[in-house]
Amino acid sequence: MDKLKVGICQMIITTDKDKNLEKAENMVNKAVEKGAKLVVLPEIFNCPYSNKYFPKFAESYPEGRTIKFLSNLAKEKNIYLIGGSIPERDKEGNIYNTSYTFDNKGNILGRHRKVHLFDIDIEGGISFKESDTLSYGKDITVFDTDYGKMGVAICYDIRFPELIRLMALKGARIIIIPAAFNMTTGPAHWDPLFKVRALDNQVYMIGAAPARDENSPYVSYGNSIITDPWGSIVNKLDEKEGILVEDLDLGKIDKIRNQLPLLKHRRTDLYDLKLI
Repeated sequence: MDKLKVGICQMIITTDKDKNLEKAENMVNKAVEKGAKLVVLPEIFNCPYSNKYFPKFAESYPEGRTIKFLSNLAKEKNIYLIGGSIPERDKEGNIYNTSYTFDNKGNILGRHRKVHLFDIDIEGGISFKESDTLSYGKDITVFDTDYGKMGVAICYDIRFPELIRLMALKGARIIIIPAAFNMTTGPAHWDPLFKVRALDNQVYMIGAAPARDENSPYVSYGNSIITDPWGSIVNKLDEKEGILVEDLDLGKIDKIRNQLPLLKHRRTDLYDLKLI
């Protein structure tokens, strides 16, 4: 299939899980009404992005309420659904920032636990330490769809080019990043990261963010975005709540890779990955 209509739901997140799931369902429905066959929700969409809330809202697979909600919604609407991310608790009690992907029959295609945790302290800006509450994921998440291979990573993961390159080498042609950049890092790095990761790997990059809420404990930059294999911005939202629906020309991936064969020109005979 050479065309894929994707939808990004940029939503305000509250402390009420019921309201968050209801908002997500309403926005997914609107994206589907506009023709979207792949719909993406934001990072940590069922609770506020805060170490205070992660343990309270954490769910386990497969019995978790949000997880069942996502599966049923994907099946009901006949779509691929990237369930943003949610706090996930495993059998040992570890909590992860996890993204679940479902096919149009409600089957789980992928589970990505955030690999790189957001532990930063920027002078005059933001300080946050995910590892106070969350555990590290260990997997590269790439899966098959009717539209080709896709991959999912979460927010801070995009800053590590090795991870995104490995996803591309595993065949991912569209890489989806549920992400909540903040008002320090967002204005500086959001657009450049999505452009550069797209052009370096000649893939489509999709960034799905929460809408900005100045009263939230963590203020999201918003600006959900799609970039193409040439590194251009296809379209993006602003900081407000909204839905972005766009057609992706999947044929553009091979066209650009044939004209500018970056992946073929890699000098792996010179690269010592142990030093990288």
